[in-house]
Amino acid sequence: MRRTVLVFMALLCCAAFLSTSLIMAEAQGDDKKGKAFFKESCKSCHDKDGEGGEVSPLNKTMSQWERYFKKGVHNNKTEKLEDVAPVDQLIHIQTFLVNHAADSDQPETCG
Repeated sequence: MRRTVLVFMALLCCAAFLSTSLIMAEAQGDDKKGKAFFKESCKSCHDKDGEGGEVSPLNKTMSQWERYFKKGVHNNKTEKLEDVAPVDQLIHIQTFLVNHAADSDQPETCG
């Protein structure tokens, strides 16, 4: 009986570790999805002639993009980021912008 409980507890710990690892991996976001979501949710206002001015990953450094998303506000602090793009898309947009920022290993525009 004691051995069964120990095996069950070990399996439970492994399952908890694996699920946490999967959640953390997803929390990193996906560059390709982020670029697509950025084009879909942001580029209409943040294009060359858009009302929000042109924005691309190159507008900020990696740490500046991270601070921007940590603050969670947009449009000169008049609205929440969640009001601009769905929460489940923001992690991907953030990943795209940070990974391709001006000081990143792979700087890139949104194209």
